[in-house]
Amino acid sequence: MEIKKFESFLAKSDLAKNTVTSYLWTVNHFAVNYGEFNKENLLAYKGFLVEHFKPQTVNLRLQAINKYLEFIKKDRLKLKFVKVQQKNFLENVISDADYKFLKAKLKRDGLTEWYFVVWFLTATGARVSELLQIKVEHVQLGFLDMYTKGGKIRRLYIPKKLRDEATKWIEECGITSGYLFLNRFGDRITSRGIAMQLKHFAPKYGLNPKMVYPHSFRHRFAKNFLDRFNDIALLADLMGHESIETTRIYLRRTSTEQQAIVDKVVVW
Repeated sequence: MEIKKFESFLAKSDLAKNTVTSYLWTVNHFAVNYGEFNKENLLAYKGFLVEHFKPQTVNLRLQAINKYLEFIKKDRLKLKFVKVQQKNFLENVISDADYKFLKAKLKRDGLTEWYFVVWFLTATGARVSELLQIKVEHVQLGFLDMYTKGGKIRRLYIPKKLRDEATKWIEECGITSGYLFLNRFGDRITSRGIAMQLKHFAPKYGLNPKMVYPHSFRHRFAKNFLDRFNDIALLADLMGHESIETTRIYLRRTSTEQQAIVDKVVVW
């Protein structure tokens, strides 16, 4: 009965639909397998999670349980999150040279739309879901305003060099309005469609497939931005990070860069 009320409570909150579904699944799973929400059962559940899942997943489940404990006024039973060990390097980030190489190859082979997909991702720092929201009108304006989960506005800037070349392409295609990136049926392309196509380009052009995926280009945007303009607070705003701590990872070298330095320096 309490879980039904919890469902109604979550439905009225500003949580994302996927989050609500995840919370309900977790609470139901606990109720079925452990029964009463008491200290002993909660600690047993946490132990089970730690044994079987990664820290991020454990914390997502604990977040759901804690939300429910708040709801049933049992805050004192709330569980502590497990520590997530953050890596001191960025993994699988496309190099600036490979990014420029891929862009050049796509342009040479007449794959113009994909040339712009890669350029937009790397020059705006957009998440792939945000890239799909860009319209012809935004290219003309030079930016796109989006609302974050917290209700804040994030502005995605389209730099002048990209804007000018994209405008020429749009005019050549005869597009006057609407979404910029469409599939062959004229519908807006999907995140999965972009990821799969990028995966196809890696072997085609002799690139490491682990480095060629949508978010890799967002990482490249951040690295390139800090190399040229070392303002981490500004970068955090541009990337839509809630906390500047998330952005600090870009101050570190990628694992590939670390390996190259070690190989060069350590000769003893």
